[in-house]
Amino acid sequence: MSKVYVEGIANHVGQEVAIKGWVYNVRSSGKLHFLLVRDGTGTVQCVVSKADVPQEIFDRCGKLTQESSIVVRGTVREDPRSPVGYEIAVSDVELVQQAIDYPITPKEHGVAFLMDQRHLWLRSSKQHAILRVRAELIRAIRDYFDSRGFLLLDAPIFTPAACEGTTTLFATDYFGEKAYLTQSGQLYMEAGAMAFGKVYCLGPTFRAEKSKTRRHLTEFWMLEPEVAYFDLNDDMDLAEDFVATIVARVLQRRRKELEVLERDVAKLQRVKKPFPRITYDEAIEILRRKGLHVNRGDDFGGDEETALSEEFDRPVMVHRYPRKCKAFYMKADPENPSLALCVDMLAPEGYGEIIGGGQREDDFQTLEERIREHGLPKKAFSWYLDLRKYGSVPHAGFGLGIERTVGWICGVRHVRETIPFPRLMGRLTP
Repeated sequence: MSKVYVEGIANHVGQEVAIKGWVYNVRSSGKLHFLLVRDGTGTVQCVVSKADVPQEIFDRCGKLTQESSIVVRGTVREDPRSPVGYEIAVSDVELVQQAIDYPITPKEHGVAFLMDQRHLWLRSSKQHAILRVRAELIRAIRDYFDSRGFLLLDAPIFTPAACEGTTTLFATDYFGEKAYLTQSGQLYMEAGAMAFGKVYCLGPTFRAEKSKTRRHLTEFWMLEPEVAYFDLNDDMDLAEDFVATIVARVLQRRRKELEVLERDVAKLQRVKKPFPRITYDEAIEILRRKGLHVNRGDDFGGDEETALSEEFDRPVMVHRYPRKCKAFYMKADPENPSLALCVDMLAPEGYGEIIGGGQREDDFQTLEERIREHGLPKKAFSWYLDLRKYGSVPHAGFGLGIERTVGWICGVRHVRETIPFPRLMGRLTP
C-alpha cells in the first residue's frame, strides 16, 4: 500500500492507497460515513461502509471532528460526485489527533475574527485558491525574467536612508546606528543594472503607512526589474508585455482556483497587448469629465485611480506625472522639465496602481541637487551618486506589488487575503 497525495490520485484507480491528511467534513447516513479529507494538495471523498470495516473503526469515523488529523487507507475508485472525480472505499482509518472545538466553523465569521485565526483560516478552500494563484504568479514572474536574460539580484533589507519618502520608514537600531527596513530594492537594482545590464529582485518591502485602506499593507512583496540603456518607452513596453504574459500564465495553469473564487475570467482574458497609454494631463481631463475635482500637480489617490480604470477593459498606463509629486530619482522630461519620465499602471475593475516606474536621473549634478532638495542625507547616498560618476547611462525600471496584483487577478477586494500572514496597522499577529 503506497502513500499518495490527493492531487495524484487519478493514477491509482483500483489500487490500495494511504492518504495522510485532515478531516474537512463528515456526513453520515445510516450504515455509511462520508469523510471529506484534505491533504493540502486537494480534497477527496472517503466512503466508510459498516459492512467493510470493523465496528470500532466505523464508530471512530462517526466521532471525527473538523480538522482532526487522520490516515485513511482504502481502494481508489472513480466517482464524479467527489471533488476530484475519484473517491476512496475505506478499509481503515487511523486517528492521529482529535481536534476539539475547532474555532472556524461553516457559519459566517467576521473579518477581525478570521484575521485573529489566520493561522487556521489558511486551511479553507478560498484561501487555498488565493495562495496557489500567488505561488503561480511568483513562479511566472521568475520564469519571465529568467528566460529573458535578467539576473536575479537580491536587495538588502536593512538600508541607511529612504527611497520612497522619509515619512513611511520603519527605523531600527543597527549596532548603534540608525537603519531602516527597505521601502524598495530599486536603488540597488540600479547598481546591478550598471554591472549586469538587466537585473531584478523579488522580496519583501516595508512602508510605515498609517493607512487602513483595502490596498495597503505595512509589509508587502515587490518585483523590481531594472535595465541599462532603457528609456521610458522601453520601460512601458516591458511592463506591458510582462503583465500580459503573467496574467495569461495564471489563466492557463490556475483556472480551477479562479473557479473556486468565482472570478469572472472573461475580464482577465481581455488583458492583452496593447494597453492604453495616456498622459497625466489626459487623465486629469477624464477625471474632471467624470465629476472628480483634481488639482493639476497632485498625485492620484485610490478614488482617482478607480475612476480612471473604469474607462478601460485592461490595464492603463498613465505617464509623465508632475515631477514634484514623484520621487527624487525620477528623470525630468526634456521636453517639459516640470514633468517626470514616469509611469503608473492601473489595473482595471478598481484595483488601482499595480506598477510604478520610469526612467531614472542619470546625471550626477542633477541627482545631487535632487537629493538636496528632498532633504535627504548625502552621505547615505554617496554610493548611489557613484553610479553617475563611473559610466552613467540612461536606465529605467519599475516595481510591481505582488499583493495588489494577486488581489486583482483573484477578484479579492482586500489585500489582507493575498499574503499568508498580513501585517497592517494594529496587526502584528499571528
